[in-house]
Amino acid sequence: MELSRLAKGLGGSVIREMFNEALKMEDTISFTVGEPDFTTPRPIIEEACRCWEAGMTHYTPNSGVGELRRAIAEYHQEDLKPDPDSEVMISCGATEAVQMALFTLVDPGDEVILITPAWPNYFGQIAMCGAVIREVPAREENGFIPDPKELRAAITHKTKAVILNSPSNPTGAVIDRDTCQAIAELLAEKGIYVIADEIYSRLVYGEEAYTSITSFPGMMEQTVYISGFSKMFAMTGWRLGYAIAGAEIIKNMTKLHENGASCLPEPSQLAAAYGLRRCLPEIGNMRESYKRRRDLICSLIDETPGLSIKKPEGAFYAFVNAKELCERKGLDSRGLCMDLLRKTGVVTVPGSGFGSCGEGFIRMSYATSDEAIVRGFERIRAYVEGK
Repeated sequence: MELSRLAKGLGGSVIREMFNEALKMEDTISFTVGEPDFTTPRPIIEEACRCWEAGMTHYTPNSGVGELRRAIAEYHQEDLKPDPDSEVMISCGATEAVQMALFTLVDPGDEVILITPAWPNYFGQIAMCGAVIREVPAREENGFIPDPKELRAAITHKTKAVILNSPSNPTGAVIDRDTCQAIAELLAEKGIYVIADEIYSRLVYGEEAYTSITSFPGMMEQTVYISGFSKMFAMTGWRLGYAIAGAEIIKNMTKLHENGASCLPEPSQLAAAYGLRRCLPEIGNMRESYKRRRDLICSLIDETPGLSIKKPEGAFYAFVNAKELCERKGLDSRGLCMDLLRKTGVVTVPGSGFGSCGEGFIRMSYATSDEAIVRGFERIRAYVEGK
């Protein structure tokens, strides 16, 4: 008996590959998984515990409990203004929301444009739909901001959707307003759907206000906006995301969700609603910490021979140019990361895992302590110097 071609052919995430390799070792310093090192704010945890103790242990509506959908609508009342009853769906993390959006918008054989370097799971999610990926590289010399002209050139009669992730995982790039407007006008002209993964939108460090693709006229009508609670409240293990889109899209995403995860626990959802209404200042505190860590890791990168960095404007990733070091060591980016891990215990992620244009780069998450960043670079510096 044969397993499905889909299951056998689907690749795994290079992030998890490095993470799992590190589990075999002791005394490692990890810059791999994009997970806040903060604990979920205590009031959110206490609210969830109160709900569990009250016996809220039953099934919930497929689209999510009304209290959370209303809290999300209130949170977005200044920008998206969604109807909580028909335009909001709660998902099993933002990851599932992206997958449900793709299954809703895309048929086998359709093309999906992906700005690369890109989060590895996008590649697998598009493949699961039977769609074709068309990569549009975002180049380091442009600050990893996509060029609307290159995006236009990638569009064909089969193009059904574009995934936009800003701030970006892995580069930390934030699409500026002028570029965002040019992309919006292009996609509106072509009638192409947008899956706007803005999970990191509250983690932006520059002085320019964050611009969402949804802020331009008519774009919300052809956009699935995706976010969640993993990054804003350090709730990665809670697996709570959400999607906002037109009623027909949300209706069909919810049907797909019903046949998969089905629904999410009521205490988790009510705790997230509590967080949106009571704990927003916590996001600012975490953002300031990440900004300090960004500045620290960028200064250490700049001091390390063979490495350089375009300072990221958002999220908590440094996409480090290691081409000179790769050449010196005679290794590609995967080989470099493996060699660095085995010789120093420092865990990074090869840029090639984020698309072919990521070769020669390594991704480092600075969602870790200042102490770990400093100790990690002491080891990296010794490795570079051949000690």
